[in-house]
Amino acid sequence: MTTGAQTPPYTDRPRRSRLARYLPLGLAAWLVLEIWLLTLVAGAVGGMTVFLLLVAGIVGGAVVIKRAGRRAFQSLNEAIRRGGSPERGGGNGLTMLGGLLLMIPGLVSDALGLLLLLPPVQKAVSRLAERTIDRRLRVAAPGTLGNVFQQARMHRPDGKVVQGEVIRQEGPDRGEEPTGERPPLTR
Repeated sequence: MTTGAQTPPYTDRPRRSRLARYLPLGLAAWLVLEIWLLTLVAGAVGGMTVFLLLVAGIVGGAVVIKRAGRRAFQSLNEAIRRGGSPERGGGNGLTMLGGLLLMIPGLVSDALGLLLLLPPVQKAVSRLAERTIDRRLRVAAPGTLGNVFQQARMHRPDGKVVQGEVIRQEGPDRGEEPTGERPPLTR
């Protein structure tokens, strides 16, 4: 028996991005590699040595994250005192990522974390990330972030839209003189 409703075509499903498709496979391969390397090294030098390496990585990563966080906080305080914005390219974010990779148990993550602590590697990764972000933003419509916010709103579970009110302030770009006063809010 039919109800007259059309069945949705299954070929019009949105396609998953490459990252969403291959990330679980990459994580699984990375975990298998980490476990395999840990057992290989434990067989060669002993289990206690591997355990001490893992503990040293956790402690070292915590120290690195704490120092990078302290530097970032000091930079922010100094920028507030100067009345400006914090300096870009300080590398604190990549240093924290390196510390986090050191804290994750495994030899591959430790090697990547140690690499991220080197200033030339930080500069190269920072340049690569900046170029990638610039390229993605150039592809999007000017002055927007593409359809990022549209997608976020569509995927909310309740589907509600927040109602708002636009308050237009008159200013020098509209041909009026700025008065220094805020216009009264109207409802």
